[in-house]
Amino acid sequence: MPENQQGIFKIHTLNHISSHGLSRFPIDCYQVSNDMTEPDAILVRSHNMLNQEIPASVKAIGRAGAGTNNIPVQAMSSRGIPVFNTPGANANAVKELVIASLFLAARNLVPALQFVESLQGDDAALNKQAEDGKKHFSGIELPGRTLGIIGLGEIGRLVANTAIRLGMKVVGYDPKITVESAWSLSAEVRKAHSMEDLLRHSEFISVHVPLLDSTHHLINDKTIRLMKHNVMLLNFSRSAIVDEEAVLAGIAANKIKAYVSDFPSQKLQHQKGVITLPHLGASTQEAEENCAVMVVDQLMDYLQNGNITHTVNFPDIQMERESPYRVAVANANVPNILGQISTSMANAGLNIHNMINKSRGEMAFTLVDVDSPVPQHVVDEIAAIAGVLMARYLPLPR
Repeated sequence: MPENQQGIFKIHTLNHISSHGLSRFPIDCYQVSNDMTEPDAILVRSHNMLNQEIPASVKAIGRAGAGTNNIPVQAMSSRGIPVFNTPGANANAVKELVIASLFLAARNLVPALQFVESLQGDDAALNKQAEDGKKHFSGIELPGRTLGIIGLGEIGRLVANTAIRLGMKVVGYDPKITVESAWSLSAEVRKAHSMEDLLRHSEFISVHVPLLDSTHHLINDKTIRLMKHNVMLLNFSRSAIVDEEAVLAGIAANKIKAYVSDFPSQKLQHQKGVITLPHLGASTQEAEENCAVMVVDQLMDYLQNGNITHTVNFPDIQMERESPYRVAVANANVPNILGQISTSMANAGLNIHNMINKSRGEMAFTLVDVDSPVPQHVVDEIAAIAGVLMARYLPLPR
């Protein structure tokens, strides 16, 4: 049952969220608005929350998309607030745009279109100019060419498998690839022993990694020097993963033939060999609907049951309800938290029916089902334990 006195969870939307997702909130126990005071959760897409004051009432933030660079994740972690995202929900949309961009670059389609738009005269004159000028836009075909993919998450794997079906040779590099991810990857994708190995042998390079301190300017002067001449570089991850100055220098030196990015900037505007798109990766009706449905389901399961699926700051944790009385606890991953939670409940005469605890780095999460109602003073006592960031009581509706 919702914790507030009105029996209603309040959801504040900071961007337009697809109605296909929002309609999943039951109207009898959820209110959704873009003008909400003391919300229980926030739904966001691209809105910049980094300098925004997050109300004390907020228990969760849901990002309808994969990246969370617009959300103050570390500050939310310190308050025990999970930040949900939707990895894979927009993967097909991004994959299709990456594949389209391979053709854009390989066939010189953008400068060819610009050339045709500049022609003047009647049909006869246009045809003559087109025939005379087309030699400047001769391209290459994809079959037999080598595509190097840095990062084999959901999008990287889809791009790799599609490129294989197009007849390309694919080399992949991802030192953190999971067993599950590897199983879904075509057996024809060759594993690169290092990123340097991939850079040296690829004619096309597509980057699919999250923006972290370790991936900031992953593509830079040093890595570009390792690439083949006339390489075609694609960036549909985050702008800062690629050093734009280094790319422009690579184009000037004929090291890079084309750079296709989903992140426009003043520095890249009107530059020869550069194609920038207005962040279209997830801009399809289907992707927006998939992201909204996924994040709404995640938020509801967390708010009502404490279950966590796909956050960037807490472990995934799910426990089937075997009792109507549940306590959820977010805590730092330090010793003896479980013992102190158990002691608090035992001292109050509460019998623990089931308990699960999982950790992720410095963060941990605990779900406890008990056989009888939990007094508020017990929840308060658990919340006061050193290392506990948040404690919530989640009884089921009667």
